[in-house]
Amino acid sequence: MYSPFRHVRDIFWKRRPIHLTFFVTRRCNSRCPFCFYLKSNDATSGVQPELTLSEIEKISSSLGSLLWLAFSGGEIFLRDDLVEIARTFYRNNKPAIMLFPTNGLLPEVIRERIEEIVRSCPRSVVALKLSLDGLGEAHDALRRTPGSFTKTMQTYEAVRGMIDRYPNFELGINTVFCSENQDAMDEIIDYVGGLKYIKTHTISLVRGNLSDKHYAVVDINKYHDAVQRLEKNLREGRSAMYRFRGGRIKAAQDILQRRLIHRTMKDNTRIVPCYAGRLNLVLSEAGEVFPCELRADSFGNVRDHGYDILKVCGSERARDANDAIMNSRCHCTHECYFMTNILFNPRLYPSLMKEYLLLRPK
Repeated sequence: MYSPFRHVRDIFWKRRPIHLTFFVTRRCNSRCPFCFYLKSNDATSGVQPELTLSEIEKISSSLGSLLWLAFSGGEIFLRDDLVEIARTFYRNNKPAIMLFPTNGLLPEVIRERIEEIVRSCPRSVVALKLSLDGLGEAHDALRRTPGSFTKTMQTYEAVRGMIDRYPNFELGINTVFCSENQDAMDEIIDYVGGLKYIKTHTISLVRGNLSDKHYAVVDINKYHDAVQRLEKNLREGRSAMYRFRGGRIKAAQDILQRRLIHRTMKDNTRIVPCYAGRLNLVLSEAGEVFPCELRADSFGNVRDHGYDILKVCGSERARDANDAIMNSRCHCTHECYFMTNILFNPRLYPSLMKEYLLLRPK
């Protein structure tokens, strides 16, 4: 397996992206009202064509090795060439972890394509994350998609056998914590805990510029209670843990991350330094490069820079955007970025080690 420890030097040399979030499409077969991406501030999105496979090949070739490659959207499995895209990054960038989040509405398509990716990328951890924001009709109503819960569980049934066949496959659930399901977290956590083949359950706090801001009006105490339950289950060995090398460190980071997110919400300020634009990058389906998902200050478009993403990162616009991040004291709660902000910040290592030692593997 590609070791995540290859990137130790980046703890001290934060000059190149090692975490890429690639929004492969804006298309989606669900209409979740809490989706920030479909209400992006980028006025040209949805007008410019999606990056083609040949364009993606050029972009990938301009990058070095990656620790974490997260695909996003839209619904990523609506791209017919998703397997080829994954193979391209695997060949050129050797990511330690590749994340594939999905709403689970295409059970057979997801099973076929994710298994092909797992087979084609044997040295990367391939993590499939199914979205589950409620149980039964509550999930369907929240996502405004009738039959969504049933389809998601069909996807779980279709892929769960891969856990025993492929050591590089991880299967998890992600729940978006918002105003409409914050009172149902206990039952959701209990339900996911009863799914034998689910190895991780993450709770992601609703974020971004929503079309209906009501969904972002959450009770931070209820968020705290929910993540405390996840933490307790991990510590007491009642929850499964990542199987990959370094998985226990990642589980400890998850616990510390959620604690820092709660503090960020409570104090309404940045708690730790942010490496957006330096270690973390976002690539849109149309080629725009951003320091993170929530900022509108684009570094530029790869189509205007010969598909060299590092050249985009070295532009004057990129320097100005990074300076703005450093000076603005923006304080989002984006879980994926907290991951990098923790793992590459030596000042947090004592806290991280404490959580590591308190974990009891199942």
